[in-house]
Amino acid sequence: MSKLVVGLSGGIGSGKTTVTDLFSGLGVDIIDADVIARKVVEPGTLGLRQIVNKLGSKILDKEGCLDRAKLRELIFQQPALKNWLNALLHPVIRDEMQRQTQCASSPYCILSVPLLFENKLNSTVDRVVIVDVSEQSQLERTIGRDGVDDLQVKAIMASQASRVERLTIADDIIDNNGNEAALAGQVRRLHTDYLQQAKSV
Repeated sequence: MSKLVVGLSGGIGSGKTTVTDLFSGLGVDIIDADVIARKVVEPGTLGLRQIVNKLGSKILDKEGCLDRAKLRELIFQQPALKNWLNALLHPVIRDEMQRQTQCASSPYCILSVPLLFENKLNSTVDRVVIVDVSEQSQLERTIGRDGVDDLQVKAIMASQASRVERLTIADDIIDNNGNEAALAGQVRRLHTDYLQQAKSV
């Protein structure tokens, strides 16, 4: 098991995946809550069956997979649905995150969780690193990436912790307002720091 667990978070469109890819390239084990969240609703899983039982087969795409865009739209229209989904999936996701964290073998590992602060998971890690961008960048990047309208993105941003709240819990901050070279430099510096901290644990 890794000696140090670093919780990584940031708002929608902040560039968390780009950052975790950089850490992964340095040999760091990544436990990604988004990847786990997709796995627990893959075809054949209990999670997907329960979602279909509640919402009907219209929630599936042509391949029989969960249509995430449609689900996002439904959550946007019916906020209570989000609570039901969280109650269904969060315990399963949390158990799998814990299992993968215990299996991590790099000196330190990264637990990447979009809602680290909101789900009070910051208390389960040794350090918190926040990927930070301006709210305007969040909006533009998410619209460009997901092809959704700005109202939907603003609703998602409003449901997450504010930029100020995230920065308040941060032990370390990665500024992703610049270019890729600047981002990679910040990751390398933190990598060196975390390796040193893992040695002293």
